[in-house]
Amino acid sequence: MAGIHEEEALGKAYDSRLMKRLLGYLRPYKWQVAFALSTIVLKAAADVMGPLLTKIAVDKYLAQRAGVHSFLDRWLSASPLTGIAQLGGFYVFLLGFSFFLEFAQTYYMQWTGQKVMFDLRSQIFRHLQQMHIGFFDRNPVGRLVTRVTTDVDALNELFTAGVVSIIEDIFVLAGIVIIMLRMKWWLALIAFAALPLIFIATSFFRRAVRDSYRRIRVAIARINAYLQEHVSGIVVLQLFNREKRAYEKFEKINATHMDAFKDAIMAHAIYYPVVEILSSGAIAAVIWFGGGAVLRNTVTLGVLVAFMQYAQR
Repeated sequence: MAGIHEEEALGKAYDSRLMKRLLGYLRPYKWQVAFALSTIVLKAAADVMGPLLTKIAVDKYLAQRAGVHSFLDRWLSASPLTGIAQLGGFYVFLLGFSFFLEFAQTYYMQWTGQKVMFDLRSQIFRHLQQMHIGFFDRNPVGRLVTRVTTDVDALNELFTAGVVSIIEDIFVLAGIVIIMLRMKWWLALIAFAALPLIFIATSFFRRAVRDSYRRIRVAIARINAYLQEHVSGIVVLQLFNREKRAYEKFEKINATHMDAFKDAIMAHAIYYPVVEILSSGAIAAVIWFGGGAVLRNTVTLGVLVAFMQYAQR
């Protein structure tokens, strides 16, 4: 019984075979997943279009720069007031379209996630029913309950939130990079100067948070196992007057969980301000060099405004 509550965070940061097995649970819902992914791509395109409309409005109607052309010229009026109204209407349409896409994406991904979690929990429970009795002697009920409930919920969060956000960010970033390079490649390189530092900070943050959340999951499993064992055996515990010792041991397990969470909080508290400072530095550089180029008439004001909006994303 000495090591009954011991639990280790095993496995690699990324296991391709394990990921392939997990993705296999999505196969029965492939059409729903495909639709959700298509909404992600369309929403990324809609998000990238916003600053482009701002650029057109500034250059074509506010600054009225000659020789400035856009892909919307054939549909836009020559009148500044009418043209700005048209761009405003198109922008509102994009916002409504983005709202619909985000609603569809959230609904279908959450729906699919719940279906997958239902299948996974059912399979785990069916597997537990087939295990030898010795397996339950070595593994406390609390730990097994954690596997079926909390750990499965963590997988649901991974698929419906984490993976979706990563895919969406990749498409948005790719669109922004392409558009900025086509507008003014040298100003784009200035805006991208902070990216290597952000990637380095993200790498350190990822390692720190991964370790912290592994320890959190281990601590949760230990807490559930300890509670299940001692609550079910509370009569024996009180009979031998072991409440104080059991409480002290539980405090140690609980403190381990709290310390792991503190480390995760510290990592977040350091990472996000660092990224904010680096992003602000990139925006300041864009304003400095881009503003000088605007004064020299080598860059339009609309391009500078669009770059600032893209850099803030």
